[in-house]
Amino acid sequence: MQNPFPIPLNALRAIEIVARRGALAPAAEELGVTIGAVSQHLRRAEERLGLALFERTPSGLKPLPPLKAALPQLTAGFTGLADGLASLKGSDDSVLNLTVGSVFASRWLIWRINKFSQAHPDIELRLSVTASMVDLSRPDVDCGIRFGHGRWPGVTAELVGGTAYQPVCAPSVAPRLRRLSDLAQVPVIQDVTTMLSWEAWRSEVGLDPAIKLTGPIYSDASLAFDAAISEQGVLMAADMMSADAVSDGRLVRPFNHSVEGPQGYFLVVAKGRRESAKLRALRSWLAEEVPASVNGYLGLARG
Repeated sequence: MQNPFPIPLNALRAIEIVARRGALAPAAEELGVTIGAVSQHLRRAEERLGLALFERTPSGLKPLPPLKAALPQLTAGFTGLADGLASLKGSDDSVLNLTVGSVFASRWLIWRINKFSQAHPDIELRLSVTASMVDLSRPDVDCGIRFGHGRWPGVTAELVGGTAYQPVCAPSVAPRLRRLSDLAQVPVIQDVTTMLSWEAWRSEVGLDPAIKLTGPIYSDASLAFDAAISEQGVLMAADMMSADAVSDGRLVRPFNHSVEGPQGYFLVVAKGRRESAKLRALRSWLAEEVPASVNGYLGLARG
C-alpha cells in the first residue's frame, strides 16, 4: 500500500514554518533542531515530491506557487493538531493567551482587564505585549489584537473598532490651535509606526497641503501618546485609544473632526483554530466593552 504521507510530519512542519516566516531559524527554534536539519528536511521533501518548494533569494526563502497555494491548509492542519492536543490535556479553556500591541494594551485594555476577569473568573488572561507580528499558529498563543486593514495571511480577522481618528493634544497646547493653519506653528508629533494618515485627515478638513507639519519623531506609538500628554505637540490618534485621556482631561481634540480610515483594531485567530469557550468569551466581551467605552466618552463630552 502506498504511503499517503511520503514526507515526515516534522518535515511538513518545517516547510510550513519556513513558508510563513521566510527563514530557517524560526523553524529550527520551534522544532528544537539545528538550522542544518531544517535545510535537510526541505531538500529531502523537494526530492520526494519531485518539485521545488522554495525560491532562494537574498532576502530569504519564498514559497513557490504550489506551496503558496497549499500553505493555508498546512497552517490550519497544524493549528488544529495543537488545539486537539490542548483539549486532551484538559486545560484548554482555563488560560487565554492574548498578544497585543503596546498602544492597545496601555491606552485601552489595561484599564478594563479587571472587567473581563470579573465577568469570567474561570479564565486567566495572559498578555504578551509586543510590536512584533506574533505567529498565531503557535500552541502557546490563542489569539491577538492587531491594528491594520485586516488582511493578514493565515488568520481570520474580525473588526473590533478604532477606525475613526483625529488630532489630539494637551489642554495647554489647544489655545494655540484656533485655526487649521495654526498646525504649522505647533509641533506635530511624528509616530513613524502609525498607519493613521495625516494626508487623509488634511484632505477631509480642507487644510492646505502646502502647509508643512514638523515636530518630534518617535518610533514607539505608546511613547508618542505620552509625548502628546506631556505637552510636546499634536498627535494623530485613533478615537478609541484617546477616549480615556480625553474624558479625564489629559488630552483634548482641538478641531473635533474625526475621519474614518480603512484600518482598525481586529481580533485575529489562526485559521483552523477551533472556537473555544474562552475565545467566545473574549469576542463577546469586546463586542460589548468597545462600544461602551466610546459611548461613555461621548456621554461625558455631551455633559
